[in-house]
Amino acid sequence: MREWAEFTLSENDQGADHVLALKGPLCVHSLGNLDAKLHGLSGNFTRVDMSGVTDIDTTGAWLVTHYANQRGLEITGENEQARRLFAAIGNMHEHEAEPEPKLPFITRQLDELGDLMANWGRGIVKVLDFLGELILALGAVIRRPSKLRGTALVFHMQYVGINSLWIIGLMSFLIGIVIAQQGAVQLAQFGAEFYTINLTGRLSMRELGILMTSIMVAGRSGSAFAAQIGTMKLTEEVDAMRTIGVSPVQALVVPRVLASMLMMPLLGFYSSVLAIIGGATIGGLALDIPFWTFLQRTQEVVPITDVYIGLIKAPVFALIVALAGCYQGMQVTANAEEVGARTTQAVVTAIFTVIVLDAFFAIFFTKIGWA
Repeated sequence: MREWAEFTLSENDQGADHVLALKGPLCVHSLGNLDAKLHGLSGNFTRVDMSGVTDIDTTGAWLVTHYANQRGLEITGENEQARRLFAAIGNMHEHEAEPEPKLPFITRQLDELGDLMANWGRGIVKVLDFLGELILALGAVIRRPSKLRGTALVFHMQYVGINSLWIIGLMSFLIGIVIAQQGAVQLAQFGAEFYTINLTGRLSMRELGILMTSIMVAGRSGSAFAAQIGTMKLTEEVDAMRTIGVSPVQALVVPRVLASMLMMPLLGFYSSVLAIIGGATIGGLALDIPFWTFLQRTQEVVPITDVYIGLIKAPVFALIVALAGCYQGMQVTANAEEVGARTTQAVVTAIFTVIVLDAFFAIFFTKIGWA
């Protein structure tokens, strides 16, 4: 049968004040509602007598200390075990936590802006460090081609290039239709519907073909790179590679980067051609421009420099997309939730960087006379 903690009230030798005498085990399993009973007592108390306590633990010691401090009582009759617990607990005075003063709005915004800029700075340093590792790994592969994982390279070329032909082709074909149709509507106001061919051909070959392809590859392949490498980080496969002397950058990053840079020019040109075919299709169906006339006129109005521009931008955009995906995958450390967050960040970073670089390329090529 369980023994419960009890208390009695007695008078001291002079009979003036009451003494609270605790009895039995003051342990967590035997306290019951002792705390409520003690706080319900009224009257004058001078001390708490613990000579009748048979056992005590931290919970019981805290209860006695807390009650005695609230009432200003003296604790007497405690044994050696109780004294050690009292010394460990110390004086437990409760203080409400004071709320931190709220900073002014401008100060908070500047503080957040400073943190953001600092995080960007650290991120740029890490990206440059990762890019340096990639360059060293590529240099090692160039010096010793046998280090290049050919099977992985071919696999990723198929994944990045061949497996995405249908979605990129469909997207480009529809974009060509939209450009031609909307361009014809605006040019019709000036009686210049025929210049829809110029608009569709040059815009597809120079800008939208490679830009939309890069965005599609970032969403499809860049996210896959981040998720694959991130999962390998969680399962400690990357650490296992380092343990057996295999460079994760050479084994995982180099094949993905090379595959993207090799396939992106082909995908960009393919996308541009499909966009022009889409424009020719809507031209023959709705704009009274014969299909073959549209294609022949495109050959005449699109300069070869537009083709060069697309081919120059393609490997740069591919490097950005693959680098963002592999870098974010390598940063995964915690859990599966971080894999999703890093994958999203890889896609957003790649698309944003590609668009910014495309704007710089547009200005650069115009300045050098490739207008």
